[in-house]
Amino acid sequence: MSLPGSLLFLATEFLRFIAFQFSNVHNVLFLQMLDCNVPGGKLYRGLSVVDSYKLLKGQKELTDTDFFLASALGWCIEWVQAYFLVLDDIMDGSHTRQGQPCWFRVPKVGLIAANDGILLRNHIPRILRKHFREKPYYVDLLDLFNEVEFQTASGQMIDLITTIEGEKDLSKYSLSM
Repeated sequence: MSLPGSLLFLATEFLRFIAFQFSNVHNVLFLQMLDCNVPGGKLYRGLSVVDSYKLLKGQKELTDTDFFLASALGWCIEWVQAYFLVLDDIMDGSHTRQGQPCWFRVPKVGLIAANDGILLRNHIPRILRKHFREKPYYVDLLDLFNEVEFQTASGQMIDLITTIEGEKDLSKYSLSM
């Protein structure tokens, strides 16, 4: 397993959050799912949070607390992206992502991957609640993640219904500016 330190910390928090205890086999599978789906890309989304926070604070270095909060928020963004990609791969019937088999194509995973995606998405508010609840922008963070999810789900719906064989007609859709 090659999870970066802050991601591993948030993953172990998740395993402590759950209302029931997974067996060690399930814990390992969950960590494998994270390793396969979350840190696989370039991580620009998450890394940009730390860089943006430094710019907004006008500091070259952050305190340990600020660095952790920016990293946690960055990982939330990476988790929501992983959630979208896990479900998108299933909906599109994809075979690979970043040169590796899609998570649902891994032996013994299958459609359990849909639930894994839901777990990824549902851990984000838990991270936000635990680490940002006392911040004045907490509700704004929740609203922002909900809006991003709605906009992405709406785009996914258009993607799915416009690619039905024999029914491709993009003239039915417009984007108001």
